[in-house]
Amino acid sequence: MPSGLKPYYGRGDLHFMTFSCYRRLAFLGSSGARNLFVRELARVRREYGFLLLGYVVMPEHVHVLIGEPRRGTPSTVLQMLKQRVSRKMRKKRRSPPRGQLRLNFPEPGENPRSFWQARFYDFNVDTKRKTREKLEYMHGNAISRGLVEHPRDWRWSSWGYYARAGSALLSIDVFQG
Repeated sequence: MPSGLKPYYGRGDLHFMTFSCYRRLAFLGSSGARNLFVRELARVRREYGFLLLGYVVMPEHVHVLIGEPRRGTPSTVLQMLKQRVSRKMRKKRRSPPRGQLRLNFPEPGENPRSFWQARFYDFNVDTKRKTREKLEYMHGNAISRGLVEHPRDWRWSSWGYYARAGSALLSIDVFQG
């Protein structure tokens, strides 16, 4: 977590969390890698019992808007999610099943020690206005990065759930505001 930024846990706030791949390399640059991330997010969500109000998975970073988990803290959730994705991505890199897409790291000759940057950003969200602001920011991320022209064209976000009543890769605990 960046120095000077202190998250507060136990108050029932939402947490807008941002975390990046190592050196901001596009380790999540393929649809297969992003799909793997979304599956692991769903799994960790079930195990730790937190609300998920929004997400976007970009090629080199991720944003999530979550509630506090029944088990552990938002930091614990993030640690487990990052570990699981990293392990599965590294395993797929070594030996993809026959006939499946190989998930390569962007620099073929390099084997980075880390999949994720060690630090992350955690911002407490405690108002409807701030919740709406963070959701709009997430859903516009793929547009601002030039990946798509409209959020409907980026499958790896919660935008579809809000715009099309449930059409997203993950179910969302809908923000009413």
